[in-house]
Amino acid sequence: MELLRRSGVSEEVVMRSTRGAFKVASFRGIPIRLHYSLLLALPLLTLVFGSVVRQAARTASVPVELPGVVPFLWGLVVAVGLFASVLLHEMAHVFYALRTGGRVRSITLMIVGGVSEVTELPRRHRDEVLMALVGPLTSVVLGVLLIGLLAVLPESRIFTPRFALSYLSGLNIFLGLFNLLPAFPMDGGRILRGLLAGRMGLVRATRVASGVGKGFAGLFFLVGLLTLNPFLFVIAFVVLTGAHAEAQQVRARAVLEKLRVEQVMTPRFHGVELDTSVAEALADLHRARRPALPATEQDQPVGWVEVAELLRVPEPERAHRTVRELCRKAVVVSPEDDVWSAARRMVEAQPPLLLVLERGRLVGTVDGNDINAALALHQASEEGRPGGWPRWRQERPA
Repeated sequence: MELLRRSGVSEEVVMRSTRGAFKVASFRGIPIRLHYSLLLALPLLTLVFGSVVRQAARTASVPVELPGVVPFLWGLVVAVGLFASVLLHEMAHVFYALRTGGRVRSITLMIVGGVSEVTELPRRHRDEVLMALVGPLTSVVLGVLLIGLLAVLPESRIFTPRFALSYLSGLNIFLGLFNLLPAFPMDGGRILRGLLAGRMGLVRATRVASGVGKGFAGLFFLVGLLTLNPFLFVIAFVVLTGAHAEAQQVRARAVLEKLRVEQVMTPRFHGVELDTSVAEALADLHRARRPALPATEQDQPVGWVEVAELLRVPEPERAHRTVRELCRKAVVVSPEDDVWSAARRMVEAQPPLLLVLERGRLVGTVDGNDINAALALHQASEEGRPGGWPRWRQERPA
C-alpha cells in the first residue's frame, strides 16, 4: 500500500515505520515484519467480520443460524485472509522494485495496511509508476480470482465458506481501487507523482501530489465528521502525515544530493583507542558530548563505540575492561561522497555514526545531527535568514 523512500536522517525527515514491529519471515533476504498495531487490530476485525458473517447468514435466501463462536471463527479467517492479501499486495511492489534495480529494506504489515521500505527506487519515472501500480493491480486480480473460485465451487448448503470467499474478494477489489486514489501515502499518489515528474521534476511533482493528498485528507476528515466514522479519521490522519512526510523526504533528498560529506561532517582526527578502558572511554564520550565516537588502533580507524553499550558494563568492571570488547565494525564514507548516499548507508547498516576516511585516515564523522543541521541551515538560507553555506572542512594535520 505504501512505498517509503527512507533517507535515514531523523524522525523529522522520515517515517519510522518499523518501530514496534517484529520479524516473522523473509523474502530474498528482505525481512517481513508484523507491527504490534496489527495484533491489536486482529481481534477487532474478527469481531467486525464475525458480526457481518452472522448477519449475512440470518438474512440469506435460506436463513442459516450459526451457533456460538462459529461466525467469529469465520471472521478470523476473513481477517487473516485480508492480512495475507495485503502481504501479496506489498510483495508485488517489492518484486517489481527488485526487477528494475530498486533496493528494498523490509516489508511491514500495519493496522493501516502495508509498508514496503524501498531505500532506492528505480531510476526511470516510468518504472516508479509501474512499481506503484502493480500493488493495486495485484489486489484487484486477487479479488477477481476469488470470485472465479467461488463460481467453480459446487453449490453447497454450507453458507459460510462461500460467503467468506465472496466477502474477501470484495475487500481485495476495494483495497486495490482505494489505493489508486491520488493521495500519498497510497499508491495512487506515487502514480500521480511519477506521471508528473517527467515534465515538472521530482520536487515540484511531489509538491503537487502532496497537495492533492492533503486535499483528500481534508475530504476524509469531513466525511468522517458527518458520518461519525472513526476509521475515516484514522485514514485522514495517515494521508495527511504521509503527504507531508513524502514532501519532506523528496525535498531533503534534493538538498542532500548536492552536498558533499566534507561539508556536513564533524572534523575529527582521533578516536577512542581499542586498549582504552571503558571508564576512560566514557569520560571521552562525555567530553565530546556525543553518544558515539570512532574506535581506533594506533590512530587507524577500525570501528565505533557508543555510550549506551559502555554503560551496560557494571561500574566495578569499567576500569579493567577495554573498548576492544565493545567495538563495532565501522561504516565508512569518503569526504567526496554525496550526503544522500551517506544517509542511505546509515539506514541500511544503522550505525550511530559514519567514519569519514581520506586515504585511509580518519578526518571526521557524520551522524544524524550533522545531517539535520545541514538541512536546517539550507532551510534558513532559503528563508533569507542571516548566515551562508559554509565549507565546514578544516585544515588537517599532514
